[in-house]
Amino acid sequence: MNQLLWTGPADSDRVLVLAHGAGAPMDSPWMDDMAALLGDRGIRVARFEFAYMAARREGTRRPNPRAEAVLDEYRAIVDQLRARTDATPAIGGKSFGGRVASMIADELYAAGGIRGLVCLGYPFHPMGKPQQLRTAHLAELATPTLVCQGERDIMGTREEVAGYALSPSIDIFWAPDGDHDLKPRKASGHSFADNLAAAADAVARWWPL
Repeated sequence: MNQLLWTGPADSDRVLVLAHGAGAPMDSPWMDDMAALLGDRGIRVARFEFAYMAARREGTRRPNPRAEAVLDEYRAIVDQLRARTDATPAIGGKSFGGRVASMIADELYAAGGIRGLVCLGYPFHPMGKPQQLRTAHLAELATPTLVCQGERDIMGTREEVAGYALSPSIDIFWAPDGDHDLKPRKASGHSFADNLAAAADAVARWWPL
């Protein structure tokens, strides 16, 4: 059984399963901050780690897997959580974690297993390879979805995303001048803390019924 890291009010019926990005664990500073902000807004966050990242804690160095290789791990987490709580969760994650969640969202949503999808910095294409789009499944996505994206995200800028064919079920919150972590440049007049808080506000406002 995978270890879940819980943040936020224990009695909340708004539960979000949140997976980490490709290179940082579930308790990275970014994940800690976002989970705390969401918890402050009444969302109970359940974080988990894919097996390759958990192995790194034990000193076993594993390469980052392909998203397709960990779909069953995410499915198992949702099953585990639903066996422990009456809440129907939303699923999502940061970058890689959100992409994995997006690939199983419709099957789980159609079965009544989840209520929505939250992607925090979606990797619309690999870094430096804007022609290799990861958007085919997003064009027909039926699951209510929120993407929180930095305007200058190197894996999907505001200008790039405007040209993609995306399902009308997808809402996008744009973090002003944000990078892939939603962090703005100092000269922009925006702050990292404000962008993270605004993204958490967007998730709380968007939360599907």
